[in-house]
Amino acid sequence: MSLHEDAILVLKGYAPDDTHGDQAELRQAYLDHLARHGDGMWKACGAGHLTASALVIDPERGKVLLTLHRKLRMWLQMGGHCEEQDATLEAAALREATEESGIAGLTLLSGGPVRLDRHPIPSPCNWHLDVQYAALAPAGAAERISEESLELRWFGYEDVPGVADTSVVRLLEATRARL
Repeated sequence: MSLHEDAILVLKGYAPDDTHGDQAELRQAYLDHLARHGDGMWKACGAGHLTASALVIDPERGKVLLTLHRKLRMWLQMGGHCEEQDATLEAAALREATEESGIAGLTLLSGGPVRLDRHPIPSPCNWHLDVQYAALAPAGAAERISEESLELRWFGYEDVPGVADTSVVRLLEATRARL
């Protein structure tokens, strides 16, 4: 199965529980995008492409690990572009979270994606159609900064709204509701 096919299955199986939110609409927009663009998983797709991210969370300490993104200069969850070696969206999200956090032994929260988030980005990519997961940090996890980050920092749940944008806040809320 290709990554494109996996993404379609993941999105078809994604059952958002927000009756008044945008998740069902985004789910359909992502599916429509993939139907129109055979290259819709890849950075080269000028109309936009799917990305995979994961919020690294330590529920025992009530904290999340955020990265100060080198290019965007914003506190974000770990994530980015799918790569040829990624067999699934889950694998892409876990790879990105591991690479950017430096934490070995992360595990994705069961149940598939936590949220979807579509946001404009500078050309040539134009749009990121982000499939967002949550990754549980093992006990005693030690982070290590990557070249994509200016800084990594653990934030208490209550501190996230003060440093991150609403997309990260919504992802944290949805993750906590699933824990």
